[in-house]
Formats: sequence, C-alpha cells, structure tokens
Amino acid sequence: MSHLPLTGLVVLEFSQYLSGPSAGLRLADLGARVIKIERPKGGDAGRKLAIKNLWAGDDSLLFHTINRNKESFTADLKNPDDLIVVKKLIEKADVLTHNFRPGIMEKVGLDYASVKSINSRLVYAEISGYGKEGPWKNKPGQDLLLQAVTGLAYTTGNGTDAPVPFGLSIADYLCGAQMVQGILAALIRRQKTNQGTLVSMSLMESLLDFQFEFLTTYYNSKQDIKRSQVNNGNPMLGAPYGIYKTANGYIAIAMMDIHVLGNAVDCAALLQYAQKNVFVNRDEIKGILHHHLQSQTTQYWLEKLQSKDLWAMEVLDWNRMVATEAYQKLQLEQVITAANGQAITTTTCPIRINGQKIFATKAAPALGANNSNIRSEFIK
Repeated sequence: MSHLPLTGLVVLEFSQYLSGPSAGLRLADLGARVIKIERPKGGDAGRKLAIKNLWAGDDSLLFHTINRNKESFTADLKNPDDLIVVKKLIEKADVLTHNFRPGIMEKVGLDYASVKSINSRLVYAEISGYGKEGPWKNKPGQDLLLQAVTGLAYTTGNGTDAPVPFGLSIADYLCGAQMVQGILAALIRRQKTNQGTLVSMSLMESLLDFQFEFLTTYYNSKQDIKRSQVNNGNPMLGAPYGIYKTANGYIAIAMMDIHVLGNAVDCAALLQYAQKNVFVNRDEIKGILHHHLQSQTTQYWLEKLQSKDLWAMEVLDWNRMVATEAYQKLQLEQVITAANGQAITTTTCPIRINGQKIFATKAAPALGANNSNIRSEFIK
C-alpha cells in the first residue's frame, strides 16, 4: 500500500526478544523504516528463541513473525568506532527504541540524556521490566514472571485451580502496543514543538494497566479476586458469564438476564433466582447451567439463545476457526519468503487505512543484511 501514515519515518530498534520488536513491527506495518541495531555475533537474542522448535534458516520462526519488514545493521556498542557510526545513525533518526535493563544504555552512552544532544528531535522509547527505580529494577523482565507477580494468574481458571498463566506472552505484546501509543503521541508533540521526548514504560505497569477494571474494584472494595468455582470467565462478573460444556463441544455465554436465559434454554431451576442473585449465588447458578447444558449439542443451544438475541458463541479451535467465512473475510494471513527461500505464512496488520488492508510481505532480515547500504546512505 502506498502513502502509509508513517512513510519517511526512521526508527532505530535496539530492542530484542518480543516487547520492543513487536512495537517495531507495528510501526513498520504503518510505513516506518525500522532498522534493527544488532550485535555482530548472534544479533537479537530473539533469533534463537524458538517456539515448538520451528526455524526458518538459522533464525527462529518466532523471530520472523515480529521482525518482518525491517532492516538489520550490526554494531558492537562497546567498540568506539562502531559507536561513532551508531551516533551518526541517531543524528538522522526519528525514533529510537530499546528494552534493555536499566543502566545498560547509560553504560555505552546511549541513554536519552546523552543522545538528545545529538538529536534534539529524537523520540526515545524504552521498556523495562519493573520500572527504572525500586528494588526490582534489575530482576529479569520475563513475561511469565511478570504474570506471576501482578496477580494476573489468579484471573484465569476456576476457584480451586492453581494459578493459571495466559497461554501467550501477554505482557510483551501489551507493552509493545503501549510503546507504539507513546511514540505516536510524542511524534504529534514534536510536530507542534519540534522537540523530542523520552517515553518510558515497564512490563509490570502494562500488566497492571491491563487489569485496571479489577484493580479499581480491589482498591475500592479491598476484596481480593475470587474466581468462580465452576465455569469461570471473568472473576469480577456474575453468572452466567463463562464457557460451558455441551453434549458435543463448548459454548461461551456472556452477561444476560438470568430469567431470560432460563426461559431461552428451558431451565426452570434458573427462574428461582432474581437478577441481584447473579453475584451472591454465582456458583450455584453456574452449577445448574453446567449440568443442564450438557444435555444438548452446542448448535441446539446456540439456536435457542441467538433467536432471543442473547450473547453466545461456539468455542472454536484454530482448525475450525480458520475455516469460517468470518475469518476468511478479514484477510488475516500473508506469505513472506525468508532469505533461504522458505515460505512462511504469518499474520497481517489488523489496522486498515482508508478501508485498505495493509500487507507487508518483506521477510525479516538476515543478521547484518543491510550494513552496506545503510553505511552508504547514512554515514558520509
């Protein structure tokens, strides 16, 4: 697509693994030129972080999913000559991102206080694990560990279950998305003031912000999270909210009037409960539904519920989901070709610009693949 909103913007990505690179992926999708600054030996550590032991050439398939449509420039930040070259790149960049632990960029002289004298218009965005100060600032900012300490693991699963983590790196991807928000806000400010900005965030703050509804409730009630004993969907919502087993699968049922639900699914036992009981008697109501819905198929219940405009959907796995017309209409897949010729199917950008879908099929770069042309363009 031509005329993407961020066309002409140059981003230097010192980030590695998932959070910072996922932000770079979105900026690249929207038209920015994203140049990864990588170590000469090994590069971004995410190149060796494999999921299900899947690889594309020497790099993990995971690396390809969040580093497509970027360039790679290698530099040893401890080498004075390389550092001079990097600073020349910074002179001409619009945005710099990193997700190193606090103090790392200061050691090599590339912290914001140092580089803003090189480029006063630079938007400098950084991610830490737990904030730049405090007793946890040097702890490893790893996604599962963040889920563990922020209470998030007590929002999923049923009341008697052990803590249940999300099945994906939710802290990394949320923080990456918030980095994009901060960068775009700073770019708008720069347009008005011609001044750069330091944008800072942490994985911990992103995960706590993710729980803003829960935490606001906790702050004001002083009551800890209490998951449903059965069919938990959201620990702060009353019955019937949750996922239920049917005779041949599962069905998701959202919030609705308990009497309307009882009549729709022919469950007289629900009619004894007033709407105010959906919190007080949440587990009783869910227990009744838990047993009642197993008597018929998912499709049977869907027809009854949806005929009354009640909010319910079948629970699909990926095989069934990708076969639906609704999924296919969204054009969520694209094929990229890695440097070794391997075809990789991955996701597209979820944002449309003026109604047009964004496809960016340029593969993730090999380590140092763009050294020569970047040197000739930027280092004069």
